[in-house]
Amino acid sequence: MAHLEASLGKDVIGKDGSTVEVSSLVDYELLGVYFSAQWCTPCRNFTPVLTDCYNKLNAAGKRWEIIFISLDKDEETCKEHYESMPWLLFPFENDLKEQLSDKYGVTAIPTLLLLDPKTGDLVSDNGIDLVEQDPSGDKFPWK
Repeated sequence: MAHLEASLGKDVIGKDGSTVEVSSLVDYELLGVYFSAQWCTPCRNFTPVLTDCYNKLNAAGKRWEIIFISLDKDEETCKEHYESMPWLLFPFENDLKEQLSDKYGVTAIPTLLLLDPKTGDLVSDNGIDLVEQDPSGDKFPWK
């Protein structure tokens, strides 16, 4: 879990505004890190697809979580974009955002990284295609 905390910091924000410790995510089967922005048309088109897949998998008892990392220009726009998402939020002002982008080679959005929450290892840097090819999550956890 130390690997995840090194990349993501100690805390993210829950949908209700609460603080969620990154260390608590170790029990999930898969962790998605979703880079997106409201100004990005492909992001706005993919977010509902991802939301639907996320909700279906969680309703089926699958254990996965997603952290949204906003590349919006300001925090207000980030919050507006986040309203439609059911998962966790990476703090907007967190300096680790740029380091994460560099570490995983994020050069375009939307990007969905899939990580093993127990080790922090990258499972796939192509989560968008995996979700689009399997929107019902039949092949979850896509390893």
